Amino acid sequence: MSGWKQYLAGITAALGAFCLGCCIGWSGPVEKEVRMGAAYKFAPSSMEWGWISSLMTLGGAASCIPVGILIGIFGRKITMLGLAPPFMVGWLLIIFAQKPYMLMIGRFIVGACGGAFCITAPMYNTEIAELSKRGVMGCFFQLLIVHGILYAFIVGAFAKVKLMNILCAIWPIVFFVLFIWMPESPVYLAQKGKNEKAGKALKFLRGKDADVTAETNQMASEGQKEKVKPMQALCRRSTLKSLTISMMLMLFQQATGINAILFYATGIFTAAGTGFTPSTSTIILGVVQVIATIISIALIDRIGRKILLLVSAALMFVATLLMAIYFQWLTLKDVGWLPVLAICVFIIGFSYGFGPVPWLLMAELFAEDAKPVAGAIAGTTNWVFAFCVTLAFPLIKDEWGPAACFWIFAAVSFAAIVFVLFLVPETKGKTLNEIQGLIEGGKKD
Repeated sequence: MSGWKQYLAGITAALGAFCLGCCIGWSGPVEKEVRMGAAYKFAPSSMEWGWISSLMTLGGAASCIPVGILIGIFGRKITMLGLAPPFMVGWLLIIFAQKPYMLMIGRFIVGACGGAFCITAPMYNTEIAELSKRGVMGCFFQLLIVHGILYAFIVGAFAKVKLMNILCAIWPIVFFVLFIWMPESPVYLAQKGKNEKAGKALKFLRGKDADVTAETNQMASEGQKEKVKPMQALCRRSTLKSLTISMMLMLFQQATGINAILFYATGIFTAAGTGFTPSTSTIILGVVQVIATIISIALIDRIGRKILLLVSAALMFVATLLMAIYFQWLTLKDVGWLPVLAICVFIIGFSYGFGPVPWLLMAELFAEDAKPVAGAIAGTTNWVFAFCVTLAFPLIKDEWGPAACFWIFAAVSFAAIVFVLFLVPETKGKTLNEIQGLIEGGKKD
């Protein structure tokens, strides 16, 4: 297989996303044991547990912009390797927590490191990939997140909290040991005028017999362009347009209700009389998510980003509409199969498009000089929306009932269809320069 080393480098870089998936999947399986006081020497209150769960998203929001600056200064590889030690510190705080505040600090730190990988991994992967492989490799990030979540669900179903913490904590070490052997992004090296090193990195990625002269020259000519300060690059019309598109996709990713669906899933599976235990139902959802994400990645460079987003939003709209109708009128009827079906349709729809594609487009839509800071702003937006939705969902549910939540999610999903249809450009098969031409309106094809 030609260029298999770029897949190896891409998967290794995306192990940071696997670490993040472990953090996301952690709170569900451990909640009962931790809150009963069986896992630690303390039992957190409802308020404390709420902070333990949600501080991860605030950590993610806090780290994106600083890491966006660091990758421009130190490069993608050094920055990612530098995330492993604090990731371990976060997990050590979680493993050896003596008070609730230690768990909170640990969760904030692992969230910050995981959030940083949201920016670095998709960017690194799209920069090392050949044009024909860029879509697939840009989605490795989401693929490894869902595998990390599934890993946490499976480990949490069979292991005590202490062992689960240790089995999640080993992954930043695995990432560090493997990624240290991978090359720096040739795009970054060319930007810094290190053309010889960029050529060597490309030679490693494309295979020793590949002719990388044209690609190296193109990167070198890009790197020789007049240097623009990040804020100047950010203020360009094309950057602001790309940033608006990227931020809106991040909003739709969170506000269509993925966290709420996962929150409700175990209860609905149990209430429907499926016979599944809560841990079994979360594992089933994790498996569905992984399979749908793999299918999406197989299709992304064939049918394009826009079609996947449209199909994704349409499936989420149908699913949340069914959930709203169920909670509004049918909860007392014998149709427990309906919300189970709706949840599965939603998870498939989300994993098919709005899970992976916004992260890929975040790495594709911006010019090289604007990418670190603009990508960081888009990533921060995602985490802030995740925090807001996680916080607002229980309040709306308690005040107006679950039906109101799902009517809102259905409306947001419909808005996502309209937005993608009219405002999101298709980037499949286009070079990063061609995408800039498309954004600026110079070329339509």
